[in-house]
Amino acid sequence: MRRAEPETRGEILAAAARLFGATGYRGTSLQDIATEVGCSKATVLYHFANKEALLTELMAPAITVLQALDDRLAQLTGAEAQRVAAEGFVDLAVRFRREIALLRGEFPELLQQPAFAHIQRISERLLDALAGHTDWTAARIAALVVLAGISEGCAEFVDVPDEELRPALLALVRRALEPVPDPSPTQDKET
Repeated sequence: MRRAEPETRGEILAAAARLFGATGYRGTSLQDIATEVGCSKATVLYHFANKEALLTELMAPAITVLQALDDRLAQLTGAEAQRVAAEGFVDLAVRFRREIALLRGEFPELLQQPAFAHIQRISERLLDALAGHTDWTAARIAALVVLAGISEGCAEFVDVPDEELRPALLALVRRALEPVPDPSPTQDKET
């Protein structure tokens, strides 16, 4: 028996989130979402122009917080940028771990979509801040591993309470990233 048309966009978003988490973004069709909700594909398209629009709306709160972190980091350098980037990204990842889990394994491909192209640039600036705005290879490698590890850890441990996950991630970040001194005009970047 067919259910009544969904009363809100929320039902469609919730179904999309469940399906993206279970079968991935690529593995989920608009028809799959309509079937999950109990409505027609046309109803889904009435509320959302396409599947990308659904994903964009699901990710909008996390993207807003990421943009605010990026804006804050633009004002900082050295160890302060590194600290704020680490704490800010851990907070974001813990808060939006369900959204991160939705994109698990598909993030690089999704960044190629026009609606998410700016996320790639923000990610590069976040990586730079985690490295302390240095060109030191070791610092950049550590920053990349930390960034990926935080995302993967949050996606893997979705059910761990925030008050347990956040301190564990921050302790890991502190061990992985060596503090980078604030740059000065006389300091040589290669030493």
